[in-house]
Amino acid sequence: MTNQTTAPILPPAMLGILGGGQLGRMFTVAAKTMGYQVTVLDPDPYAPAAAYADRHLCACFDDQAALAKLAQCAAVTTEFENVPADAMRFLAQHTPVSPSGDCVAIAQNRIQEKAWIQKAGLKTAPYQAVCKPEDITDASAALLPGILKTATLGYDGKGQIRVKTTDELREAFAAHGGVDCVLEKMVDLRGEISVLVCRLNHDCALTFDPAENIHENGILAYSVVPARLPAAVQQQARQMAQRLADELDYVGVLAVELFVVGDEQTLVVNEIAPRPHNSGHHTLNACAADQFQQQVRIMCGLPPADTRLLSPCCMANILGDVWREDGSEPNWLPLQTDKNAYLHQYGKSTARKGRKMGHFTVLADDAGQAFATATKLHQLL
Repeated sequence: MTNQTTAPILPPAMLGILGGGQLGRMFTVAAKTMGYQVTVLDPDPYAPAAAYADRHLCACFDDQAALAKLAQCAAVTTEFENVPADAMRFLAQHTPVSPSGDCVAIAQNRIQEKAWIQKAGLKTAPYQAVCKPEDITDASAALLPGILKTATLGYDGKGQIRVKTTDELREAFAAHGGVDCVLEKMVDLRGEISVLVCRLNHDCALTFDPAENIHENGILAYSVVPARLPAAVQQQARQMAQRLADELDYVGVLAVELFVVGDEQTLVVNEIAPRPHNSGHHTLNACAADQFQQQVRIMCGLPPADTRLLSPCCMANILGDVWREDGSEPNWLPLQTDKNAYLHQYGKSTARKGRKMGHFTVLADDAGQAFATATKLHQLL
């Protein structure tokens, strides 16, 4: 599934990225810092990454003229999985593309994604594909209570409805518009973690320390690193993420999200993201190399850099909810005057509820202390 050159791509080569949101912005900053040039393709004229890019192609992701220009880059990547996979396959005919369009297509569809996870010999929550009303049978009751998730375009808790009975399941399927869905049995959830794999090839891959993720209203609120779990569980999480990346023959930065289930702290894979991930933003301040530097390195055919954690930390998301009703800024002073806190804003012009506007990371002597400080500072915004 890979399309990778043998000779490394070196500065000042032009790199391309599909998507100019906050992940594209942080990728662009990393690439520019490393000496590369960057072309961003994004239909938003105010795309956050455009402020730093050398060139902004303001067009749709399937615009053939824009794709032809992007294909002139020395290599291309993506900041999110909901770009047309066929656009990435087209680009791969002309320039190295990572991750591959095939890998992105798998991550776009929960049904395919779960099949690949199981193909790798890894556990998922019990599930059933629901693509038509007739798929809801008496056997579906074994997966209740559960969550009906749309197979595509779901993120930050969107496209998910909790159901307890088969009647509720039918109603939820209709509410989703009859699109392909996955019914997942609710598990005895004790925690959620994620692992970032930085993989060039089978012989060259590294993982970051697992992050312990805390969600609020379906959106990631805090990531605590190292995860407050036994070392054996963390090591198993790394191995599972690595195994899945190998099964996909993945090239790039891959986020693997896992559930921690029951008293036994059994790990099951929830989903994957073929890109840097919100739960990896702490790497900008707390690791030897951050996830965006890794993305640049790998797309250029270079081995991943050191993933070592330099300090326990906690990353906190900043949503548009903390902006004042009159549109005025949050109270940045407590955050900016804390010597162990590091603010990152995404350059978005309009704040709205649930929209990720930035994040900050707190460093501390231990993860619990970092989390306590981060929650306190967040309350002061």
